[in-house]
Amino acid sequence: MTAEKSLKEVLAAYAAGRISLEDATETIAGLRVERVGELARIDLGREVRCGIPEVVLAEGKDTADLVSIMERHCSAAGRCLATRVSPAQAEAIGIAADAAGLTVRYEERGRTVVLSNGEPPQHRGGIVSILTAGTADIRVAEEARVVAEEMGCEVRTAYDVGAAGVHRLFPALKDLAGSHVYVVCAGREGTLPAVVAGLVDRPVIGVPVSTGYGYMGAGAAALASMLQSCAVLTVVNIDAGFVAGAHAAQIAHLAERA
Repeated sequence: MTAEKSLKEVLAAYAAGRISLEDATETIAGLRVERVGELARIDLGREVRCGIPEVVLAEGKDTADLVSIMERHCSAAGRCLATRVSPAQAEAIGIAADAAGLTVRYEERGRTVVLSNGEPPQHRGGIVSILTAGTADIRVAEEARVVAEEMGCEVRTAYDVGAAGVHRLFPALKDLAGSHVYVVCAGREGTLPAVVAGLVDRPVIGVPVSTGYGYMGAGAAALASMLQSCAVLTVVNIDAGFVAGAHAAQIAHLAERA
């Protein structure tokens, strides 16, 4: 059974006899769980309850288990997003998708896979812009991009505009004017989010990236710098592209409806 995405759709499905009263009640309450044997419990009510779809973290999972979870999720909800996907895992998902007649989109740089029935994600509105300080930060930015797109936002990007050559930033911000929220990814000393937050009148989400070396390397200095910023910004964990993309999409949806 396909998970319904809004109260109106749930009621229409129940009135048409496509779902039972019990299923309608569980979906409205946001409590629907799909079991994959004894392996996993997929939270199909999360999008109804929180506005953020269930996303599968591939990192650390057995490949066969990952494929089973994604196939069941896609069967129930029509699409499934996985993050931190290795090339070997992506290949296995692709083989399973071909056998099941499903569509698969693998974004190697962002390490994401979208498995779907071929339908695009529901457009929910809002514009999210994503910037990176350097090219080493793009992998995290791309994870955020895919998440925000899957949540129905328009996403714009401007990469490699960091403070080491800050003159690159100003034309990029001009191109991104009109965005509802900015996600800014930076490693090393993590300066860029604070700079952007001092120049735009929209929410800024700083994402520290695990680049840099030596003392407080691997994103620690970037995280500390963003947390100590005198400019107003929200900061997520190191390499947390999924969290940044989902949070940005929620903000963009609210701004679009305002």
